[in-house]
Amino acid sequence: MPNEENLAESLMRENLGRAVGDVFETMLGRSARLVATGNDGADGAAPPTASTRIPLLVVGTVGFIGEANGLVYLRLEESFAIRCTGYMLGLNESELAEAGVETVNDAVGEITNMVVGNFKTVVTEAGYPCSLTIPSILRGSNFCVEPIGSARRHMYHFECEGHLIVADLLLKSDEA
Repeated sequence: MPNEENLAESLMRENLGRAVGDVFETMLGRSARLVATGNDGADGAAPPTASTRIPLLVVGTVGFIGEANGLVYLRLEESFAIRCTGYMLGLNESELAEAGVETVNDAVGEITNMVVGNFKTVVTEAGYPCSLTIPSILRGSNFCVEPIGSARRHMYHFECEGHLIVADLLLKSDEA
C-alpha cells in the first residue's frame, strides 16, 4: 500500500491536474486549469441558505484497486456536463436534448474514466500497480462525499469556461 512519502500530495496534485487538463483539451477541445486545492473536506461551495438555488450536479466516479486503492469523483454542474457532452460528441443543443440524460451520464463517465486512467498510470509508474473500476454516475443537488477514517482526501478545483470542476480524490491509507 502507498504511504504519503511515496505518493506525495504534490505528485497527486500535479498528475491529477495534468490528467484533467489533458482530457479536457484532447476530448473536449477546452482548457481546464487547476485553481485551488484542499484537504479539509470542504466541497468548495458556500453553505446553502433558504434562498440559494442548489444546482443539479453530475458526478462521475471511478476507483482504482491493487497496490493503491482509491476513488476519484469528478463533479460538474449539469448544465456544464451537458455542454461537455456536446463538445465531446459534436452535438448541438437540440441533438443533446434528443439524446437525453443517459448520453450525458455516459459522456461524464467516460471523461472520468479517462482522467482516472491517466492518473492511475502515474500511480503504477510510482510502483503501485492497480486497475480501474467501472465508472458510475451520481446525480443530485444536495449531497456530500465523506471519506471513511482510513482514507486521505485531496480536493482539486479546476476552472473551464467560467465553470467549476471539482476532482475529489480519496486514497486509502496503508494503516487500514
